[in-house]
Amino acid sequence: MTPNGYDRLQEELKNLKHVDRQEVIRAIAEAREHGDLSENAEYHAAKERQGFIEGRILELEDKISRAEIIDVSKLSGSDIKFGATVTLIDEDTEENHKYQIVGGDESDIRQGRISITSPLARALIGKAVDDMVEVTTPGGSKAYSVIKVEYI
Repeated sequence: MTPNGYDRLQEELKNLKHVDRQEVIRAIAEAREHGDLSENAEYHAAKERQGFIEGRILELEDKISRAEIIDVSKLSGSDIKFGATVTLIDEDTEENHKYQIVGGDESDIRQGRISITSPLARALIGKAVDDMVEVTTPGGSKAYSVIKVEYI
């Protein structure tokens, strides 16, 4: 994963532990004061939220402990690999698209970050400028030309 992705996971973990966990503890205590817990919807909702938070904390701690951080700014080359920012041209529409290939936990297509496990990223790995790439997507087959590869 990239350093930015790692930092985002660290920030989410910190927020869950120090903000969300404390809020749900207060919500459970407040719901207990309302009496009969068997029919107390607020209590059950707070306990469910607590279960989600604790599960996510465990998941994030596991991911962070196993993370391999790759500083993309120290990479170079003309072939596409993890961390590359790739500019493509759609062969059908002539539109340009710019994507960075990142880890699964940090992918966000709206921000131009695609997962290394996505069909497009897998097709791009090992390619270089002027190479053609065909990708089978849920919407059908798409063809792209690689017009720029950079590591920023």
